[in-house]
Amino acid sequence: MELRHLRYFRMVATELHFGRAAEKLHIAQPPLSKQIQDLEAELGFELFTRTKRSVALTPAGQVFLVEVTQIFQKLDRAIDLGRKTSRGELGKISIGFVGSATYNILPVILQQFRDRYPYVQIELHELTTDRQLIWLREGRIDIGLIRPPVIDVYLGSQVIFQESLVVALPTNHHLAVLTTIELSSLAAERFILFPRQLAPGLYDPIIAICQAAGFSPQVVQECIQMQTIVSLVSANMGVSILPASIQEAQRQGVVYKPIRSGSGAADKLATMSIFWRLSDDSPTMNRLLELALENREL
Repeated sequence: MELRHLRYFRMVATELHFGRAAEKLHIAQPPLSKQIQDLEAELGFELFTRTKRSVALTPAGQVFLVEVTQIFQKLDRAIDLGRKTSRGELGKISIGFVGSATYNILPVILQQFRDRYPYVQIELHELTTDRQLIWLREGRIDIGLIRPPVIDVYLGSQVIFQESLVVALPTNHHLAVLTTIELSSLAAERFILFPRQLAPGLYDPIIAICQAAGFSPQVVQECIQMQTIVSLVSANMGVSILPASIQEAQRQGVVYKPIRSGSGAADKLATMSIFWRLSDDSPTMNRLLELALENREL
């Protein structure tokens, strides 16, 4: 029994007329009648009662039609799901991200991806840079949002977001009244930063602009999360230099000030890149990558 036999049967059962069924199937009537007879012989029961003037389903044919209809419905669904999966419109994608990505590019990507591909299941994992690299290599995440530089021959990457750095100060700090901050004025301040091993792509530019301004920051506290850094700044534990998008997270007791031009700083020192395995040809991953590149802000 072949699928075409079931298609022939369904058409005859719908039309209850061999001539009309043959016309819609684009075959001659005699071969169609022969195919139905062969099907009945294989099944061991009659599907139709035939007279010179009419064709009707037998009771067995009626039951068989119900089941055949369900088979074709499942087949149509299987074809549809297969096509959507091949286009990256169905499936699952796992995304890793550093916490600071939630203040800029990540919400934009997630909203647009959800709108465009509502049937893709998204898994999110907030991870440090080193942990994301491990998970990417192990295949535990498909995409990583990481601050470069990262050198890995097995990973591809594209810069998707760049922003300036700002100084975070307690609201009662004597420099908080200024419009912009000269970095050299922070030389004697206590700094709150994150450990270099967790985010070298952000830590190194901060240290570099301080050194260009003539000092090395005195780090009195290291924190993993930017929100924790901001909280400690608000508690007068020190000052910090952070990506400008941190201002999206409102916090009482903290003010953010741009770094004065020419004070050793440059625009867009904080960079976010999207990383993926070069060996991964997943359509869903490619759709997310395309969307991320559409939204990149450089």
